[in-house]
Amino acid sequence: MAAYAVFIKEKTLNETEMATYASLAGGTLAGRPVKLLALYGKQEVWEGAAAEGVVILEFPDMAAARDWYESPAYREAREHRFKGADYRAILVEGA
Repeated sequence: MAAYAVFIKEKTLNETEMATYASLAGGTLAGRPVKLLALYGKQEVWEGAAAEGVVILEFPDMAAARDWYESPAYREAREHRFKGADYRAILVEGA
């Protein structure tokens, strides 16, 4: 069953760290069974607080998503995201 990794950027803290993250993160998806569904596109907030940006990745299943998230390459990249912005990251199984 498909799984979706949803990243919600709530507040940028350090532009330099975010630039480093951006330069590293995309490459961590190479060769993986992932589909990019949303990448910081236009948004319309219906409920709750506004977000600076949203990313949605589709994986074939939760195991594939976890494998990418815990990979050495993404672990290195996400350290820069942790320093660069406040995010919410959610893994949700599809219907």
